Amino acid sequence: MAVVVAFLLLGIGSGGLISGIGIGVVLSYRGAGVINLAAGAIAMLAGFFFWAIRLGEFASLPTAPAVILTLLFAAFVGVIFDLLVVRPQRTSTPLAKLIATLGVLLACQAGVVLVFGPAARPQPTVLPTQNVMIGGAPVPVYNFVIGGILLVITLALIAAYRWTKFGTATRAAAENEAHAMLMGLSPDSLSLLNTVLMSTLMGVVGLIGASVIEVDPTTLPLLIVPGLAAAIFGRFTSFGATFIAGILIGMGESLLLYATTQPWFPNQGLPGIPIPGGQELLSFIILVIAMFIRGGKIVARGDVLDRRLPRAPMPVHPVRSTLIYGAIAAVALPVLPAPFRAALTTSLIWAVVLLSLVIITGYLGQVSVVQLALGGAAGFAVSDFATHFGIGFPWAPIMGVLGAALLGFVCGIPALRIRGVSLAVVTLAAAVAIEDFWFGNSSFGGGAGVTVPSPSLFGFSIGPNASLPGLDGAEPSPVYGWFVLVVLCVVALLVCNLRRSAIGQDMLAVRANERAAAAAGVNISRTKLLGFTLSAAIAGVGGVLLAYQTGWITPDSYDTFTSLALIAFAYISGITTVAGAVFGGLIFTSGLVAFALQDWFGLQGEWFSLAAALLLIVMLAQPQGMATALFYRGRDQARDPALGSEVLAYPRRADVSGQ
Repeated sequence: MAVVVAFLLLGIGSGGLISGIGIGVVLSYRGAGVINLAAGAIAMLAGFFFWAIRLGEFASLPTAPAVILTLLFAAFVGVIFDLLVVRPQRTSTPLAKLIATLGVLLACQAGVVLVFGPAARPQPTVLPTQNVMIGGAPVPVYNFVIGGILLVITLALIAAYRWTKFGTATRAAAENEAHAMLMGLSPDSLSLLNTVLMSTLMGVVGLIGASVIEVDPTTLPLLIVPGLAAAIFGRFTSFGATFIAGILIGMGESLLLYATTQPWFPNQGLPGIPIPGGQELLSFIILVIAMFIRGGKIVARGDVLDRRLPRAPMPVHPVRSTLIYGAIAAVALPVLPAPFRAALTTSLIWAVVLLSLVIITGYLGQVSVVQLALGGAAGFAVSDFATHFGIGFPWAPIMGVLGAALLGFVCGIPALRIRGVSLAVVTLAAAVAIEDFWFGNSSFGGGAGVTVPSPSLFGFSIGPNASLPGLDGAEPSPVYGWFVLVVLCVVALLVCNLRRSAIGQDMLAVRANERAAAAAGVNISRTKLLGFTLSAAIAGVGGVLLAYQTGWITPDSYDTFTSLALIAFAYISGITTVAGAVFGGLIFTSGLVAFALQDWFGLQGEWFSLAAALLLIVMLAQPQGMATALFYRGRDQARDPALGSEVLAYPRRADVSGQ
């Protein structure tokens, strides 16, 4: 029992960090109406900044000046965040604001990797390192200090927002922004102050986080998942409830860590090696429970919103366009040098995955971060079928895709109750849980990595190592590229026809207004589940193609940050069109354009990721995306004068614009 109590107390430290990030999310939402996915990333920036000025990367300052400068740096980041991200999106939809913070998260992560590299930094702690004995077990003092610091901050925020003029003004603007402006309050000023408070708090989290975890480009940013769970329990308004929920989540994760040391805990086939990802799975379960307890809906603010959605134009001559561009790619595959041929094939694969986002987000309006994880499920399934059951091509990929479709159907069930920003939060947690708990498990996932046998049909290899080389005589063979190209063309035509069909019109109607769509006779549940299932199947196809191309897959092949980057590139290129998906595949970080820039100019992939993240923030002002603006400008208005206007899509009565 004493050991259990000790582990509970150990959870106060990690719970304090979760509470801090959750309170930062509450500050962002109360002050600016933003569900801030970048809160943990800002804490990461502060942690790396402190390490750099404390241990000689930029300077070798004593602890006290380094702490002060770090907090000032965090406050400065808050000012930049508000002026360049929050303020331009003030009249946007909550979903657009969420996507903007996703861009900030990706930009922070890419920037840190460029400056400091991907390795963790053993940051010097600013907290005491002594232990106290509780029940015969040692418990580090810093756990109580972290909990105490966050408790003091929580009480100070409660008092400030309840009894000061600033807090009253913030509450007034949150409840009704239009009335607050009529009373002479400035929503921009209130947003700036709240954002700076949030960022400074993230600076504190980054400083004290080194006592619990090492500072690296992934751990603190992904603490946003349990932080969001804590904020949801606090309904994005209560500092006290968020603090308590965060501490309890930390204690629960610590108890789970204790459970992994017990002989009865499930292992990976070897005694003493427990299955991984338990804490991430627990965070996902807690978040889902929190969402359902709170009614599946994030409490609304009284913002002045401009609810324009990206246009979903009708495809123009899809068969002709597919034949023309497909022929160009088919000729390019054997002609290009081997590295460029591989990059082009990779672009075609990513285009398939992005087409799943066209359906689920572009047509149906549901932001899903779990698409790449669904593709990974199909990829790992192909490996398992081949290595354990001797099932090869084409039955293994067919079964893998069907499995991904079934998993997508299951993921769509929460969408019947939650939607929009709430669904994006849940699918983010699901993506992290699947990556760590499933893909990282050597018993039923990938573990350190698994092989994927090359596909063959009627005894002839159609994989990257096929006998027919390119014109340069090198691998990968263009045969696999042609195979991927055929799959992409088929999927692209399927998505085009879906947009033209009654089902596609139903999806656009649901995206525009669920209540109005239901009144017009649309079966909302069926439409959503069908959209999730179809998009998951297409993501599964992309995951299988990616597995066959590399022949060796690991959890990193389908990691969460790549999934987030896919959403960014989908928005940049045009998330509502097939042309946008293809263009997004070409410019993706491991695609043809990025490889060419690296080969010709020496630009690292992280530079491309950073540019894409910043471009995402800018492109939210033009939500139709690059490809849509390029290929559909002027043509759709000529065919449909209503296209681009604020109209409701009535299914089966007329062509719809997707507004």
